[in-house]
Amino acid sequence: MIDYLYSAEGISVDQLHGFFVGWPNPPSREIHLRLLQQSDEVVLARDATSGAIVGFITAITDRVLAAYIPLLEVLPEYQHQQIGKTLVQKMLEQLSKYYMVDLLCDTDVQPFYEQFEMRKAEGMFLRNYDKQAGVGDA
Repeated sequence: MIDYLYSAEGISVDQLHGFFVGWPNPPSREIHLRLLQQSDEVVLARDATSGAIVGFITAITDRVLAAYIPLLEVLPEYQHQQIGKTLVQKMLEQLSKYYMVDLLCDTDVQPFYEQFEMRKAEGMFLRNYDKQAGVGDA
């Protein structure tokens, strides 16, 4: 059974294993916990039996008109169980008061987001891959 949490309060680094698969310079579990704690909105999927966090989605906002969803991840062994879909639905409910909700994603996952009435758009981005592991003190 999966529980969904709307806060990282009480979550420890011991509950955060196996995320950022394929990232060349993944954040540490300490940085992962910080990003969950410091996001404006977060929804966590927790395995009710083990207590492990098995998925998460984050959002940052201006608290007025705009929100951006930078991260959605589900552990590989928990994929194809509707956890990602549920995380997105719950986050979009949290963000429903905003005029715009944006995210960037690869073209191969655009069909996933289209089921939430999101539309394809063009955009620009800058990535400092040398900072991918996180910045500042852990």
